[in-house]
Amino acid sequence: MQATSPSTAARADGAPPAGAAGSPRAAAVVLGAAAYALLAHWLMLHAADRPWAVAALFGPLLAALAGVAGRKRHRPTLALAAAGAALLAFIVSRGGLGDVSRLYLLQHVGAHALLGAACVASLRPGRLSWIGHAALRVHGRLTPAMVAYCAAVTRAWALYFTAMAVLSPVVYAACAWATWSLLANVVTPCAIAALIVGEHLLRYRLHPEFERATLADAIRAFGGPGAGATPAREASP
Repeated sequence: MQATSPSTAARADGAPPAGAAGSPRAAAVVLGAAAYALLAHWLMLHAADRPWAVAALFGPLLAALAGVAGRKRHRPTLALAAAGAALLAFIVSRGGLGDVSRLYLLQHVGAHALLGAACVASLRPGRLSWIGHAALRVHGRLTPAMVAYCAAVTRAWALYFTAMAVLSPVVYAACAWATWSLLANVVTPCAIAALIVGEHLLRYRLHPEFERATLADAIRAFGGPGAGATPAREASP
């Protein structure tokens, strides 16, 4: 089997191969996520019940959801983001919710449960996996080996998301609030980063024939247009 090359294979979206030009943007995304994680941990320890803290913690998440929905022109998600923003404004105007620890727990568990369910749903027969859609946006076409590998990586992500959705309430119930906040705001993004980097390093040791892609390419791929439930496009073996 011969790996495809961007110079010879037509790309799925007709765009040129992603280059180093997007690296600053990817770095900014990573740095912004790290800054948000540290801010969220500090706010949960020192101002968790303040109305402005609730807005600072949930506002960026709703803005990100609305941004993704806007790029994909997905009206139901846009409506959900708008409803969330209205609810957040109502909560802030009412002076907060008192003990909001369970709200933060619900957000953490719910996000991981939904992502895990999305991964599992994408593994149904005849569908391209969650990771496969991102790989298709990067490479333009996928070989059968790449399709199988992407499905395996999607299973790994499904396992991670499910494990975190189970672990989070256990830590919340058994440990101090500061410990749970550390799990949610520091351990969680570090674990995701470790999985992304680890998979990137392992990929070419297991499959040196795969076309090379950078971590910046992967970050941009997940921010690209939504993919439908269509079978993978395969390159000729």
